[in-house]
Amino acid sequence: MVAFELSDDQAEFRSALRRMCDEKLAPRAAEYDEHEKFPWESFHDCVAMELPALGVPTEYGGAGADAVTQAVMVEEIARVCASTSVTLVISKLGMIPVMNFGSEEMKRRYLPPVAAGEAQASYCLSEPDAGSDVAGMKTRAVRDGDDYVLTGTKYWITNAGISDTYTVFAKTDPDGGHRAMSCFLVEAGWGVQVPKLEHKMGLRGSPTGEVVLDEVRVPAANRIGEEGQGFYIAMHTLDRSRPAIGAQAVGIAQGALDYALGYVQHREQFGKPIAEFQGLQFMLADMAMRVEAARGLVYRACAMVDAGDPSGDLAKIGAMAKCFAADVAMQVTTDAVQLLGGYGYSKDFPVERFMRDAKITQIYEGTNQIQRVVIAKRLLS
Repeated sequence: MVAFELSDDQAEFRSALRRMCDEKLAPRAAEYDEHEKFPWESFHDCVAMELPALGVPTEYGGAGADAVTQAVMVEEIARVCASTSVTLVISKLGMIPVMNFGSEEMKRRYLPPVAAGEAQASYCLSEPDAGSDVAGMKTRAVRDGDDYVLTGTKYWITNAGISDTYTVFAKTDPDGGHRAMSCFLVEAGWGVQVPKLEHKMGLRGSPTGEVVLDEVRVPAANRIGEEGQGFYIAMHTLDRSRPAIGAQAVGIAQGALDYALGYVQHREQFGKPIAEFQGLQFMLADMAMRVEAARGLVYRACAMVDAGDPSGDLAKIGAMAKCFAADVAMQVTTDAVQLLGGYGYSKDFPVERFMRDAKITQIYEGTNQIQRVVIAKRLLS
């Protein structure tokens, strides 16, 4: 087992980040949600704290922070504004293939701008008819001299229209399955089209849309890894990014719990604060236990990433962390709405936003049903 405990530096980082989030990010969160507005001001505040640099190695302009510290960052931001947390999670997701499989030239060209907060990235795996079954994708990449020509449509792409680069998975063999996929880093200016953005239930400050590639020419030098390695790259990446979604879910749940705790101590019924009613105390206790258990599982998965997956269990533990934390977020935020009663159902209070934001953590980066498939396969292997 991988053991860990937050260091003094990590605890100090959490405290400083929480102050910034409470003072600057939290007051804007409702506006971003209401108007489906990209959280530029909050993103710039994150850049001022050099947060985009955490997940990038030092030799490419980053801070080279460990995965646990990065989880603390995601958790604290999601505690007040899940949409802002996505701006950091998605760029890391888009760059993991570059960091782990890209050429040295590619790393030196694309990683420093992301670390500096000057560029953002997206991850393009899903398609209209290829979600959980990514091997069913139809996007093609045809070699043409020193280029590849990419044609296809990607769907449910986070940061669509905002990102400067798109990590695109496409088939280099139309008749092949998993082994026919390859991975490419595509610059937005090369012809990436975003014809449609979704109107979503939650994470409304984070754009999600359709990405169309119509014979987009991509230099062969921008292929990530070898031809046919795309499926492995995609799964390797998701194993290392799913704990961050778990951290986001923990942050959303913690934000809902924090607000509910403050509310029940001031709301009075029958002549006393409702916090004095044992039935509600038990709800709060259960909420807190679930959040703490989810946090521990997420941090353990992150510690395994930092250790280089010595036991080979990261796929299983990462799936557990994402799945359990997402289910906890949905349950805790729903309970927070219940504790606030009618006020919880109103947009004048943040818990209904937390509940809407929590739902996507059960869906993206692999549905929780797919996570259970992954876990079961590892248990039975």
